[in-house]
Formats: sequence, structure tokens, C-alpha cells
Amino acid sequence: MSTVTLPGGETIWYKTTGSGDPLVQIHGSAFGHRNFERMTPFAARDFEVVDFDLPGYGESRGGPRPGGMEGLADQVFEFIRAAGYERVHVHGTSFGAMIGLTLAARHPEVIDRLVLSCFLARYDRAARMMRGTWKLAARDSGMEAVADLTSVAGFARGFYELDRAEAQLQSMRDAFSKTTPEAFIAGTETIERTDLSPLVAHVTAPALLIAGDEDNMTPFRPAPSGVGMAQVAERLPQCETHVLENCGHYLVIEQPERASELVAEFLTRDR
Repeated sequence: MSTVTLPGGETIWYKTTGSGDPLVQIHGSAFGHRNFERMTPFAARDFEVVDFDLPGYGESRGGPRPGGMEGLADQVFEFIRAAGYERVHVHGTSFGAMIGLTLAARHPEVIDRLVLSCFLARYDRAARMMRGTWKLAARDSGMEAVADLTSVAGFARGFYELDRAEAQLQSMRDAFSKTTPEAFIAGTETIERTDLSPLVAHVTAPALLIAGDEDNMTPFRPAPSGVGMAQVAERLPQCETHVLENCGHYLVIEQPERASELVAEFLTRDR
């Protein structure tokens, strides 16, 4: 485990696992690097996996830059360079996928191949309503309450039948408690005012999109007011998609081995 300091003074905590081509994983809102705690052991069989906390999350210090999603993407770019990498694979999930897409459009020189899971390029009205309830919970009840609310929307129904479900829910509460309500609310408001549709045409890296068929949080095909992975896939010149069955928004938690298999096959193809 290490830290680096960005030009703006933010301190970024990160860890590497495994060996091979570097794979930088960008977590979703509220989680921090523990978003990938079930997936990283599988991904590390094939890659040097880099998990880190965005500013304001987990063990990192500082806050997001001005500029919304573009400011966050610039921070991730600076982190990659400060950690000593010239070119990496990137996997972003949810909020992290939005940052990853922005990073690929703004800094194509650092991206080899791109994996994006469970995100909307533009939130529809239902997603905005859902996020609004989470912001209220963060302000009034704290981040553990946010963990429970997001779990209701984030997991497939069958997940709750698993023996490991309660332990996983407690792990999420613990991870969310490391994030300040202010950082979560700021990230949520950045998401709500973001429309990544214009950036899609600027992404030149080969891309893999992974979705869950029971994702009620960021559905593959949102309502007309939103732009989802289905529409993004149509606009990316080098793109393939997979929709996992019996899986919700948190596919890196629900089906980490299957997700890792898809990622490894895509990133190592023709190598």
C-alpha cells in the first residue's frame, strides 16, 4: 500500500495486487477501493491490479477538482502518472465508469483498453429521483443508511438468498462509513448534472461494456430522458457488450469471477 501526492496537493492512497499489464480500477460513489474487494483476487491472476481511493473517499485526502467529471478524470490521470504508469487498462464501475469514459476521451494517450460497467452516460428522471433520496439519507442519517438504501436498488433479488448476503451488506456499511457525506453528496450532484453523450465520439480505445440484467440503478436501457449503455455501445466504434443474467448493479460484488473472466478475455485478446 502506498500514497502519492498530486500537483493540486491531494494525497491518493492505492495498492497493487498481482502482476502483468496494469489494470487501474475506478470505484463507484461511496465505496472507495473496497468496491472491488471481491473482484480483485480474480483479476490479479492476469494483471497488476491497481485499486485506489478517489479524493474524499477511504484513505485518500483532498477533494474533487472544479470542473465536475472532467476535473475528476484529470485527477485520475495525474494519479496514474504519479504512480509511475505510462499506459494502462482501465475498469470503471458506476460513478467510476463515468470517470473512466471521461478519462478516455480527455487523455487517450494513457488508455490501452477500457472496461465500463453499470453506468448511465446521462441519468434519466427515475435515476435522479433515486439519487435524491440517497442525498437526503446522507445528510440526515449518515453513510451507513446510504449503504442500505443503495443495496435495495443495487443487488438482484436472488442475492439476498445467498448465505454471504448479510456479511456483504455489513462490509458495504463499513466501506461507506469511510466516505464523508459531503464527498458522497458532491459526487452525486456531479453525476446529476453530467451528460457524457458528447464525449463518447472522442473515445478511441477498444471498449467492453458489462451490465446486469436486474440493474435498477443504471439499467442497460434507461427511460428516454437518459442515455444508457445500450446507446453508448451504438456510438463507440470498437465496442462489445455483455449483460449478465440474474445480476444487479453491483456485478463486481455479485458475480466477480464471471466479470473477471470477461475482462481478462477482452484485455488479453490478440496479445
